[in-house]
Amino acid sequence: MKIGLGLYRHMLTRDYYGFARQAGCTHVVVHLVDYFNQGTSNPSGNQPTGSKYEAWGVAGNPDQLWTVRELRTLRAEIEDAGLALAAIENLDPAHWHDILLDGRQRAQQIEKVKTIVRRLGEAGIPVLGYNFSLAGVCGRVTAPSGRGGAITVGMDGPAEEVPIPNGTIWNMVYDPSARARPLPTISHAELWRRLGGFLEEIIPEAEQSGVRLAAHPDDPPMPTMRQQPRLVYQPHMYQRLLDLVPSRSNALELCVGTLAEMTEGSVYEAVDEYSKQGKIAYIHLRNVVGKVPHYRETFIDEGDVDMIRILAILHRNRFDGVLIPDHTPQMTCAAPWHAGMAHTLGFMLAAKTALEHQPRYASELANTRHGDR
Repeated sequence: MKIGLGLYRHMLTRDYYGFARQAGCTHVVVHLVDYFNQGTSNPSGNQPTGSKYEAWGVAGNPDQLWTVRELRTLRAEIEDAGLALAAIENLDPAHWHDILLDGRQRAQQIEKVKTIVRRLGEAGIPVLGYNFSLAGVCGRVTAPSGRGGAITVGMDGPAEEVPIPNGTIWNMVYDPSARARPLPTISHAELWRRLGGFLEEIIPEAEQSGVRLAAHPDDPPMPTMRQQPRLVYQPHMYQRLLDLVPSRSNALELCVGTLAEMTEGSVYEAVDEYSKQGKIAYIHLRNVVGKVPHYRETFIDEGDVDMIRILAILHRNRFDGVLIPDHTPQMTCAAPWHAGMAHTLGFMLAAKTALEHQPRYASELANTRHGDR
């Protein structure tokens, strides 16, 4: 297991790389999508948490794809700071909105995604995380509900009253001038059909490029959000996604917090099953209390999930990928994001070290259990 940190576009600086190294990270996962562009629901300079219905922001330039030069420069800067670039997380809605919507530009946008995948391979970046979702991450509320009044996010009920407006997808606005009307509701079967077509066309390109596509489950994991279906809202649905196009390049961006929010199955069994299959490209580590549609995120050491047990399962199954905290409660200080991340990373490093060194201290542990001081 490797410990990493997720960094957003505005965090791709020497200072943030230094923080990651100082906190014990060896890898980073990078977001090149600007979730803060002209949006008010995400606090500037922080992590994108969003709100119940408001869009995160405006999508990027549909004609400006990430270049090989840009990606190689980014990788070189990260490596120069003593880190490794493990993955790029998420596609800009400007580049694939009609793949999600099955719109007129679908064929052209399939070619754009193929180009992005090919360029990632040329730049030596092994993983592209994605979330095949119409509503994206929405339905959230932010409140001082964490331990000691820490600011955290959660869900306080279904998010169905306000449909997705035309010109918005994946909780970002791709067409600010779109005519005001709701997006027509589709069926679960239709959404799975769209995903299947996407994977059938993109996975062969990923295989040739040496890139793994890593699918994030729906967050929050509700059957529907904003009157649209979701794909992976129970643990077993991940398997359906994997079986659509069997390939090493068809993999998972497994989110422990999202799995724990699901109403069926066991988060421990899911982590065990998918790590044994070798299908996890990388992992989001987050703890929660409750299930959808009522839950709140917590500090990593206090939620419903036994995180030591999760890490022990991964250790037993020889998972050698990267674990990152996707987001954390905000701590009351001058640097809320940094403090929350440092707390979580410290826990992860301590647990990882304990698991890796357990055989060395087996005799001491046995003696302690038998009263030998």
